[in-house]
Amino acid sequence: MILSYCTNIHPAENWKETLRALDTHVLAVRDRLTESGYQSASEAFPIGLRLSAVAARELCAADNLARFKDWLSENRSYVFTINGFPYGSFHSTRVKERVFLPDWTSPHRLSYTQDLFHILAEIAPKSTGGSVSTLPGSHKTFHADETLILENLTKLACFAEDLSQKHQIDLHLGLEPEPLGHFENTPETIAFFNRLHSHAKSPAIIEKRIGLNFDSCHFALEYEDADVALDAITAAGIRLSKIHLSNAIAFDPRDEAALAEIRHYDEPTYFHQVIALRFDRSLQRFLDLPDFFSAIDCGEISQADFTEARVHFHIPLDTAPQAPLKSTRSHVEETLRWCQKHPAKCQHFEIETYTWAVLPQNLQRPVEQQIAAEFHWVIEQLKKPCFPAL
Repeated sequence: MILSYCTNIHPAENWKETLRALDTHVLAVRDRLTESGYQSASEAFPIGLRLSAVAARELCAADNLARFKDWLSENRSYVFTINGFPYGSFHSTRVKERVFLPDWTSPHRLSYTQDLFHILAEIAPKSTGGSVSTLPGSHKTFHADETLILENLTKLACFAEDLSQKHQIDLHLGLEPEPLGHFENTPETIAFFNRLHSHAKSPAIIEKRIGLNFDSCHFALEYEDADVALDAITAAGIRLSKIHLSNAIAFDPRDEAALAEIRHYDEPTYFHQVIALRFDRSLQRFLDLPDFFSAIDCGEISQADFTEARVHFHIPLDTAPQAPLKSTRSHVEETLRWCQKHPAKCQHFEIETYTWAVLPQNLQRPVEQQIAAEFHWVIEQLKKPCFPAL
């Protein structure tokens, strides 16, 4: 297996800024891991790269790609996966629903993702292959035309197949279910892939080139057991393209202290969907934290009706939040235990990190220190019996 972290934590919207982030932050993380014994000085460091559409176009221009290949070689690093979810600006601006735009109904999303695969075909090691993660088609509030989504994904699968054959490398796309995405949980995911396979002239190409990016934070938000979800997804013939190891906030909405504490996580940059669990195990979804608080403040919902609520806010794995808040870290542990039993099902693993910059101030640490601590926690889990060696 290959483990990295997603560089979307580092603000960078063009190629010059992206390379600067790699030069400063990523190499600093690598060196921290080497010093602590978690990364061998003789082995290349895997990078989970985030490229905006602008950065991807710039990297493909002139001799930038050749020069980046030299940079990777000189710095004993390699890229095996790219985060292709956020198309445009992702820091210091209101992202919210715009992170889903353009969605998979748009030719711009298709051409951007093709650029990412072109880059991976040139720079990813043949031994690792290359994966790109992307949004789950669209967002439910967009009421997208699914026929266009299926058509563009089919075009992408054929493009990735041709590129894979040409470069003799295994390239694959991972659709990433997310709360209130076009599909967000296991039943919706399986149903969507069934429609995608039915739409394609060559379902075998879809099976090879389009799979799932399983984000443990997102599936925990849906109150799904990791092993049950992963069993069902793989039994349906869906490829596990990549697994995101990530953690969400959980709390008891009946606890006034917890409600007061969770208000500190209401920030204006990213979507923080809330899913609340009723006593009868049914779920109620809220588009964002402000919608959840508005429903409480206006009396639209009663806190007493819910046993738990979970918030789409990625928080560190290595430290549990202080009471009265909790986390969904057990879902990550379940995911890793499932991988112990099925080591061949997925080779690409990535720590997801992007909301750390907007954590409450008392939870923030220097970014390289925080990322290294995440690696330490994950690698210690992987050292447990039967997990495939790094």
